[in-house]
Amino acid sequence: MKAFVATIAVAIMLADAGCAVTPIGGRPYAMGGAYPMAVVRPAYPMPAPGYMWRVHPNNGWGWHHPEFGWHRGW
Repeated sequence: MKAFVATIAVAIMLADAGCAVTPIGGRPYAMGGAYPMAVVRPAYPMPAPGYMWRVHPNNGWGWHHPEFGWHRGW
């Protein structure tokens, strides 16, 4: 029984490790020097290579690409 529980725990940890993304945060904005809202975990996977999880000044957290801009047209 202990081996079964340990196997399930390891499987859950490995499954969760594959979808964890480290958000970018903690940079002050020029507007009043306020910090962005709390860092949140991405709601959906990275849309394509090159996108990074960033905070938009008006719309909150989302995927941003240096060349193509914000995903979903922000």
